[in-house]
Amino acid sequence: MKQIMVMLAICAATYLSPAASQEMHSHPPPEKLGTVTFPTSCAPGVRNEFQRSVALLHSFAYTAAEQSFRKVAVADPNCAMAHWGIAMSHYHQLWSPPSPDELRQGQLEITQAGHFDGATPREKQYIAAAALYYKDAEHVPPQARAKAYADAMAGVAQSNPTDTEAQGFYALSLIATAPPEDRTHANQKRAAAILEPIYRNQPDHPGAAHYLIHAYDSSELAPRGLAAARAYSKIAPSAPHALHMPSHIFTRLGLWDDSIASNLAARAAAHTQGDQGEELHAMDYLTYAYLQRGRDSDAERVVTDLQSMGALLGGDFKVGYAATAMPVRLAIERGAWSDAAALQPLPQSAPHVAALVYWARAVANARAGHPQEGDADIANLESCRQQLKAAGNSYWATQVDVLGKEAKAWQLAASARPAEAVQLLRAAADQEESLEKLPVTPGPVVPAREQLGDLLLSQDHPVAALREFRAALVDAPGRRGALIGEAKAATESTH
Repeated sequence: MKQIMVMLAICAATYLSPAASQEMHSHPPPEKLGTVTFPTSCAPGVRNEFQRSVALLHSFAYTAAEQSFRKVAVADPNCAMAHWGIAMSHYHQLWSPPSPDELRQGQLEITQAGHFDGATPREKQYIAAAALYYKDAEHVPPQARAKAYADAMAGVAQSNPTDTEAQGFYALSLIATAPPEDRTHANQKRAAAILEPIYRNQPDHPGAAHYLIHAYDSSELAPRGLAAARAYSKIAPSAPHALHMPSHIFTRLGLWDDSIASNLAARAAAHTQGDQGEELHAMDYLTYAYLQRGRDSDAERVVTDLQSMGALLGGDFKVGYAATAMPVRLAIERGAWSDAAALQPLPQSAPHVAALVYWARAVANARAGHPQEGDADIANLESCRQQLKAAGNSYWATQVDVLGKEAKAWQLAASARPAEAVQLLRAAADQEESLEKLPVTPGPVVPAREQLGDLLLSQDHPVAALREFRAALVDAPGRRGALIGEAKAATESTH
């Protein structure tokens, strides 16, 4: 079947409601979506719209994708795959699980998809795989359902070796189910091995470029992702997410000017299209890059712009995380301890969002010489950890545990207990490095290993500090604080 170049220019308001504007990675349809081929048994007249819908999925334009698939379903009431597509638009594989309402909608749609007799055997495989994610969702954890979907997609890909979409969606499922503690990146490498041939043969395929960036989003693999990173923004140049995604690789490699350019473009596009979540996501990466480049006044202007965005709530994770992290980064990276100590969590913040503020305040008070004033915030960090643990959110429970160890270490250091402080901060660094970061963040506010270098330097151990700064720069190349610390430790080591 001849490939279809999906191009459109539609007002953002047509697709994006105020609620949808805060959906994670959900944004209006871009002018250009790339090239997608997805043959179905649906009526020939809906072919273009269906392939457009799939292209929207590949750029994580979930709200627009759902509406586009619904148009297909109206135009062809016998198109089973339209209902598969609607169900898939509620499954955001690389981020937080669907809300209860999204789960219900997805269950209804995938059940309806399974009732059509005219679906081909290949289409039935797609539908059955998606159904596994929604099966018994009230009782089976999302991680287990995601693994069941990935296993089923392995079968779809194996049965349809020439089906680019089957291969691409299977690769995405591998990335989505990669254990964060697996520092060998086995799933990501398997996904990349699937995606690289697609990208070579179909360089305008949005999913191939997009998913390769996610597959390579680690310090080990980032150099391999540069080509896809630079390509994706050209494949879908009007999509805020496509404009932002290259900065995942740029951040990993310390290419700060490239990251700044990427996120300036993404922020402008997201603002124009009314996508607050994507705008804030770009602003967080932009703040981080500005700080690493030493452009503190530019970072401050970005953070100040938060005030013009209205009342932001921490309950929406994508919005809450970015809006919380930005002022924390600005204060802590500049050593503005009084600013950090005055920060407040956003209303309705989730525990792992509020934890950033509690950490910042505890560290700031300790480093300003008021260690006991951090007691309440350290207790708050432990409460957040317990809440996350009780909810089965082990990844963020571990990350908050790292923050708690860091805060206690700086408190110990300020309380004249240097050896204990070093021991605890080293444990935090080892724990932090045992897990990969999630795509929601460019990285920790300050990596624990870099903090350990700072602590050792403050205790007049420049040789030991130099080792830690250099180790920190392996995982986070080009970080300004680590580079400055490395230079200072190297100079003091020679005296």
